[in-house]
Amino acid sequence: MGINYSKSVIEHIKTEVAKRSSNPRWSEVFSNCFDNTLETTVRTTAKDTFVITGDIPAMWLRDSSAQIKPYLVVANEDDTIKQLICGLVDRQVKCILIDPYANAFNETENGHCYHQDITEMNGWVWERKYEVDSLCYPIELAYLLWKKTGEIKHFTSDFKRAAETIIGVFKTEQHHETSPYRFERFDERPEDTLSNNGLGEPFGYTGMTWSGFRPSDDSCTYNYLIPANMFAVVILGYLEEISKEIYGDDLLAKKANQLKKEIDQGISKWGIVEHLGRKVYAYEVDGLGNYLLMDDANVPSLLAAPYLGYCEINDTVYQNTRALILSEKNPYYYEGTELKGVGSEHTPKEYVWPIALCIQGLTTGNQSEKAALLDTLVQTEAGTNHMHEGINVNDSNQYTREWFSWANMMFCTLLLDYLKISE
Repeated sequence: MGINYSKSVIEHIKTEVAKRSSNPRWSEVFSNCFDNTLETTVRTTAKDTFVITGDIPAMWLRDSSAQIKPYLVVANEDDTIKQLICGLVDRQVKCILIDPYANAFNETENGHCYHQDITEMNGWVWERKYEVDSLCYPIELAYLLWKKTGEIKHFTSDFKRAAETIIGVFKTEQHHETSPYRFERFDERPEDTLSNNGLGEPFGYTGMTWSGFRPSDDSCTYNYLIPANMFAVVILGYLEEISKEIYGDDLLAKKANQLKKEIDQGISKWGIVEHLGRKVYAYEVDGLGNYLLMDDANVPSLLAAPYLGYCEINDTVYQNTRALILSEKNPYYYEGTELKGVGSEHTPKEYVWPIALCIQGLTTGNQSEKAALLDTLVQTEAGTNHMHEGINVNDSNQYTREWFSWANMMFCTLLLDYLKISE
């Protein structure tokens, strides 16, 4: 595994980070993490790029995008890395055209899978948990690659077919009762399956698009997942621009724009609720009056809304929501003797995720807050010089996943942001 990228370009970034970092531990961890993804998770072929998530041999559409996105900072200096990113978009497009409802894929059509689930599987699919964000991340990566480098060769006819497929799925899932998608898993955690013979919990029409699972791969309580719909609004805007500028297809652009408006109106009508006299975003709603006040560490999250490009950091509803998320009112917010922040139902109680701490830093304009979060991250990596999935708030030597490439690259993103070495 590994690729023949220019070591000098990566070394230059690492040197720049070391020169600007006030805490030497920041650059030490950055150096390890920034190398690690390219050295250990990337497989390139003559056709495309396959990126494993870390300690699992499959490729998640979400994770692979997040793992590779920070390398946009050097994409103009190293053509190999730029082509690697193009190759990843090509592979993701292939995956979406194979099955837009799947979240994770095999490198070959080998029939490997996480579990024998009751859903429409095929040999390429590792797991078929439908998550709205799985269709958003590849579009974001493709768009940012274009904007950062001017590269357009990844905007192929297959990319356009994938864009049309994504719009079609999002529209279908506005009326999930007519959807072909069902998912059931037995003999595992209850969060790993959908109720009602795989249909999910009851729902009403909202204009938003339905999601079976959260970006944690845990099932939704209520299936209109607000942060995922926020992300959908953002990438539909990207698809509108790509359709016009790249393909000259005004009809496709109009479809993207109309769907974007419908989903955004749904968020405004159903996703904003009153809490203690203030308007906040709910995490999930069902269109029947039920909603969930919480946030999860995985991205897209409510905390990540400005990072995703949905709203500004100083937006009032966002700031009200942020205050709720970073308090005991969020059932997945934990404080301990070593760290505090947002965790997940996906990991044990009182485990905070470095990804969430990075997002907290990326959604504040306060440099002191960013620095304090970077200090916390390098103080709680348990001597590994890498980020983990979740960390016990009272004992950082207790953590989940020693090797988690997405978390590594989120740390790199936060440090690059703090040092103003931006993507």
